Amino acid sequence: MGVEIERKFLVNHEKWEEVKKPAGEFYRQGYLLTNPKKTIRVRQTSEKGFLTIKGISFGATRAEYEYEIPFAEAKELLDQFAVAELSKIRYKISIDNHVWEVDVFSGKNEGLIVAEIELKSEDEKFGIPDWIDGEVTGEEKYYNSKLVTKPYKDWH
Repeated sequence: MGVEIERKFLVNHEKWEEVKKPAGEFYRQGYLLTNPKKTIRVRQTSEKGFLTIKGISFGATRAEYEYEIPFAEAKELLDQFAVAELSKIRYKISIDNHVWEVDVFSGKNEGLIVAEIELKSEDEKFGIPDWIDGEVTGEEKYYNSKLVTKPYKDWH
């Protein structure tokens, strides 16, 4: 079984602006299914397409299956079958043998910046960069599958 162990954090906007970071990559992702117990997502980057199936989260752990699919098919699935979608720029930053994936959202989620770190176990130790504000692991409103139906701009 494919398993993802991931912790999620909010990013401090001012400190993030000061971070030396690599070029980000645009992600367009849409959902074929957004159910509290499972999601089916299609993602398109600048050159690749992916189909991802995720199960319900238990703490920071959940089942995850991800497959690369042809770029053109990812676009077709997004255009023809996605019930909702979002876009973001993802930055990958290596710190102490871990990769932090920082998503700067756009569109209806503009203003939200979330960082994720994948781990080998839920109790794995890791350093927290100073641009992290607080942990939101397990808070459903920060799940991408929730942001497509209840976007950040509607929280206020």
